[in-house]
Amino acid sequence: MDGAKKTLADLAEVGISLDAVTAQVLDEGVVKFDQALDQLLQSIETKIVAAAAERQSASLGDDLNAVSENLAAAEQNQVAARVWNKDAALWKSEPAHQAIIRNALGWLTVAQEMQKRVDELKAFGAQIKQAGFKSAVLCGMGGSSLCVEVNRDIIGSAKGFPRLYVLDTTDPASIRALERKIKPKQTLFIIASKSGGTTETLSHYKYFAAQAPAQNFIAITDAGSGLEKLAREKGFRRVFLNPGDIGGRYSALSYFGLVPAAVMGIDIGKLLERADEMARACAANIDAEKNPGLWLGVALATLAQKGRYKITLVASRGIDPFGAWAEQLIAESTGKEGKGLVPVDGEPLGAPSAYGNDRVFVYLQLGRKKDAVIENKLRALERVGQPVIRLYLRDAYDIGAEFFRWEFAVAVAGALIGIDAFDQPNVQESKDNTKRVLEGQSSVVSRQSPEKPLFEDKQFAVYATTDIGAAKNLRGALKAFLRQARQGDYLATMAYLERTPANNAALRALRVAARNQLKIATTVGYGPRFLHSTGQLHKGGANNVLGLQITADSAVDAPIPGEPYSFGALIHAQAIGDWQALQSHERRALRVHLKRGAKLGELATALKAAVGVKPTAKKTRVAKKKSVKRKA
Repeated sequence: MDGAKKTLADLAEVGISLDAVTAQVLDEGVVKFDQALDQLLQSIETKIVAAAAERQSASLGDDLNAVSENLAAAEQNQVAARVWNKDAALWKSEPAHQAIIRNALGWLTVAQEMQKRVDELKAFGAQIKQAGFKSAVLCGMGGSSLCVEVNRDIIGSAKGFPRLYVLDTTDPASIRALERKIKPKQTLFIIASKSGGTTETLSHYKYFAAQAPAQNFIAITDAGSGLEKLAREKGFRRVFLNPGDIGGRYSALSYFGLVPAAVMGIDIGKLLERADEMARACAANIDAEKNPGLWLGVALATLAQKGRYKITLVASRGIDPFGAWAEQLIAESTGKEGKGLVPVDGEPLGAPSAYGNDRVFVYLQLGRKKDAVIENKLRALERVGQPVIRLYLRDAYDIGAEFFRWEFAVAVAGALIGIDAFDQPNVQESKDNTKRVLEGQSSVVSRQSPEKPLFEDKQFAVYATTDIGAAKNLRGALKAFLRQARQGDYLATMAYLERTPANNAALRALRVAARNQLKIATTVGYGPRFLHSTGQLHKGGANNVLGLQITADSAVDAPIPGEPYSFGALIHAQAIGDWQALQSHERRALRVHLKRGAKLGELATALKAAVGVKPTAKKTRVAKKKSVKRKA
């Protein structure tokens, strides 16, 4: 030891310091470690981005070159970078539009921000579970409900967590049916509204507030809204204030989607990780061909410019509920200024002969196993030149990635077709009409329209916004109405009815018949739910919609505490308000009112006859005599 100390001292005298040498080695080592770590992280990032880009494919036929050219232009014009930089001029030059846009782009980074809230949200979910709530009811409309429905139906509640119901209707039969499924005092009510003034949602609150204590309620809203004030005054269990720079339909990865997910026990950390992966894959520095969100947005906009603006959504079993969320995002974001991409969700795949040249098919495949039936139909469409885009999901949690991909894609598509993807100018119109109808009626509102019906019998009353001549029966009225169909039109069925399996089946039969015989796209929406979704497209988009509104007398009603009108009166006023909006925009529309005892299936049968579908012959059973063996 003494010799070693002397050697070090002698080295120091000639200018060699052990401390300096050690420091130099340490500094160089840290630098080399940093470089190696940076290289490793960059390699991981590259693989994440590459994997996201590889989980999509497309067969674009004759439109491939046009899409490639527009992708090159988007890269040259730095479209992705401008989205991330929140450059409002990418969408509009007018100051009024730009003010809206600048305050609507918080969705770009909300997944990263919400990752900081994961522990808080998990703790809240555990608290709700421990409190013994057996069920939860999400009261919200549009963007406040659709993402929640997707998470519930695709991922579902974890064991021991409350079963979640979504209430996004004012149909009294639906409200009564939900009431029978729950025990209000053992139910958590999630009152969700960005504006805090959504009529339907506040009506739901008033109805259930009379049946459950304040601690059974939580609120999700923007700061300063009327709902925040109400929640604090009434003593709600919790109030979640969402970032104010996120529009409702872009709020899936914010508190609006995540709080109900936490209540269901969903792994929101995993959901956000998938969303963040996709956000990084859509970064400004990623080549346009490999940027999933930019690529999809450019492809959809290019195909729309080529006349293929009907986005037909197809999905594997297990993730098909995703289409309803995407439908709202696309329709409400692009359906304005006489333009619009038309999302077609829930329409069963048909033969190539059933389609015109206005379609693009987007297929979401869950897992590696292919659905042979769907694949065969898609390949048949590809063979006749129909464009087909395939998006592959590893598992159910990849819907987090799809939420972001589609938000980014629709924002890009909006910029390329020249519209503000973040406003909804025609949504308020129907709301204002509804208010006027309610103010002009008594508490018991007549279910009939003020105008004279085109046709009426004991079962149906039929009204039209355009002159389609006289009709002797329902079939004749439908035939005259559908005779107006032109190439490129779509039939939008707007059903102010209870969502039941029987009604779902009738609407499915109705739309398939119209699609196959008229070669037009079909959409279906339950009212008033669709008013916060495709309703914007019906009034603000191109005048290529045939609107079939269906209303009905209800055998039950439900009061709204504190209001002079009931839920039955409210849904009727909403239907009439939207009808008036369709009239003011000179849309071709037919209203069929089902009187007490009439069935939707009868309307579907009449429509099939009107478009020339021959009734199927009923199979008769032939009884076979059973031979009797006698015992010897």
